Amino acid sequence: MNRSQNKNILQDLHGRDHAYLRISLTERCNLRCTYCMPEEGVQLSPKSHLMTYEEIYDIAKTFADHGVTKIRLTGGEPLIRKDIPVILEKLASLPVELSITSNAVIIDKFIPVLKANGVNKINVSLDSLDEAKFKHITRRHEFKKVYNNILLLVKEGFTVKVNAVLMKNFNDDEIIDFINFTKDLPISVRFIEFMPFDGNKWDMSKMVSYAQVMNYVNDAFEEGNIIRLQDAPNDTSKNYKIKGYEGSFAIISSVTNPFCDSCNRLRLTANGQLKNCLFSSSESDLLTTLRSGKPIEPIIQKAVQAKLKVRGGMDTLKKLQEPKLHTNNRSMITIGG
Repeated sequence: MNRSQNKNILQDLHGRDHAYLRISLTERCNLRCTYCMPEEGVQLSPKSHLMTYEEIYDIAKTFADHGVTKIRLTGGEPLIRKDIPVILEKLASLPVELSITSNAVIIDKFIPVLKANGVNKINVSLDSLDEAKFKHITRRHEFKKVYNNILLLVKEGFTVKVNAVLMKNFNDDEIIDFINFTKDLPISVRFIEFMPFDGNKWDMSKMVSYAQVMNYVNDAFEEGNIIRLQDAPNDTSKNYKIKGYEGSFAIISSVTNPFCDSCNRLRLTANGQLKNCLFSSSESDLLTTLRSGKPIEPIIQKAVQAKLKVRGGMDTLKKLQEPKLHTNNRSMITIGG
């Protein structure tokens, strides 16, 4: 197979090339965020069904050989996996940009190993700047640790993005507080529309849309002080900053303004299933094929070419509101953030 054919394995039928792979390392987490994990918890995969670090590397290398240039590690919480230093070291040997998404509860312990393996970009999940609300949404009392670790990451020179899932009548009154968090810190706060997954009790009435976020912003700041930034190619977010602020803010509008036309992302779950779209309920088993000694490229190619044009086929808000379409999907905790 020549180089051009190699790349075509990651091109779907809509002409989108996929250069970004998100790998979930574990289904476990040290928080219990309500929009991510059902209240009753989830049925975890048996340990024997999860990818070993060697299998993670082998699958990641296959994707890198076929045009993937970015790999982001997610969970659950990826840093609670005991072999995370080995995983980072193995993946750092690939010709990819390696990054991680964490809840930052224990990330202070991993700063040396992250630096040693060239992991400079870190996304931190933080849905409230209010300690009581944080405890309510995460079902854990770790706010001070997360907040202080964000400040530590900035001090240590990491590029930090803070992800906040917005929910109406819960944290939408904190939008301006989050933006003011960027005044003296070189961070990007990203507001994420609440999305439907199994067990998270989603409905449209709980969602804060892109337009609603901008209404808050326009009410709080003078028009000339709201600066629209240039979005990066394949960016999922619409980026802004306030004049004079060190950091920036962005809105990820997966529901009201999906970015599917330029999507270049694929997801690998902790139990070795390839998802071609976050919203898709279909999965392709790479791990069983790898363990049988057979090539995984044909499965990857078939999965990529089966990718639908918009949100796993939910191309209208009406379809998105049909419960059966998203309850057939996994809960977010078992997909990977």
